Amino acid sequence: QVQVVESGGGLVQAGGSLRLSCAASGRTFSKYAMGWFRQAPEKDREFVAAMPSSGGSTYSADSVLGRFTISRDNAKNTVYLQMNSLKPEDTAVYYCAARTRLSDDNYYIREREYDAWGQGTQVTVSS
Repeated sequence: QVQVVESGGGLVQAGGSLRLSCAASGRTFSKYAMGWFRQAPEKDREFVAAMPSSGGSTYSADSVLGRFTISRDNAKNTVYLQMNSLKPEDTAVYYCAARTRLSDDNYYIREREYDAWGQGTQVTVSS
């Protein structure tokens, strides 16, 4: 079973930056499509950003477009979420997800399309 572990969360002031990391186990990490989601207090979990296994075209939610960037390093079995110009409304638990089953080289934006999830890392943005 693939394990996914997030790190890099913390407390930051509005306008600041954080980089989240997500390490996934498995010898075929390079074949996983990866995604980031988040859940704010009393809200449903929502899509943030995703990228295909090839690391080609990425896709981000409108709310983070131009501020957040997803990237991956297959040599390290790691995917990153660089978050710049953070806002208080970005405060949430951030989850990393891996799609490990065979699939097209595409990005995926729905929770049900992923089959391995991390425990989440808290990001708090103060005003």
